[in-house]
Amino acid sequence: MVLYIELSDTELVDLLKSGNRAAFTEIFNRYQSLLYIFAYKKIGDREEAKDLIHELFLTFWEKRELLNISCSLPAYLFTVLKNRVFDLYKHKKVSQRYLETFQTYLDTEQNATDYLVRHNELSCLIEKEIASLPYKMREVFELSRKTNLSRKEIATELNLSEQTVKSHMHHALKILKTKLGPMVILVL
Repeated sequence: MVLYIELSDTELVDLLKSGNRAAFTEIFNRYQSLLYIFAYKKIGDREEAKDLIHELFLTFWEKRELLNISCSLPAYLFTVLKNRVFDLYKHKKVSQRYLETFQTYLDTEQNATDYLVRHNELSCLIEKEIASLPYKMREVFELSRKTNLSRKEIATELNLSEQTVKSHMHHALKILKTKLGPMVILVL
């Protein structure tokens, strides 16, 4: 019976390449603690360090037939781990930038959405109040505000005097100001 603990790293890698699970287990047992300490010192998170080590050994097993280790096994494993730590940092940096950008987008969209909701509610309220004005007053007001006609043009179109148009506008604004408040007149 082979005592894997007595085999060299090179012998273990050769056995691993042929699919020997016991050789893989021996490599794992020899190096996982040292690799974990290295990863933990670099990233400062126990769970992430464990995950990195497990991913490293999972890939090591899955790609065992393709292994071409030109240096010592520990140097190879530490290099792979170091690259995974760098990848983790890059991923975290990208994730952080994405989260910051997304948060900015959410803040902007939320503000824009709030504004649109308030604007639409205010517009509906204004339209409702305009619709409740007496017919001629509403007609004068709408021609003034929606078509930007002058008092003279409105008077001509509705066959009214300019003074009547002025009076209707004055009363319409007074009614709307009373019902909707002074800030709404600025919108109108």
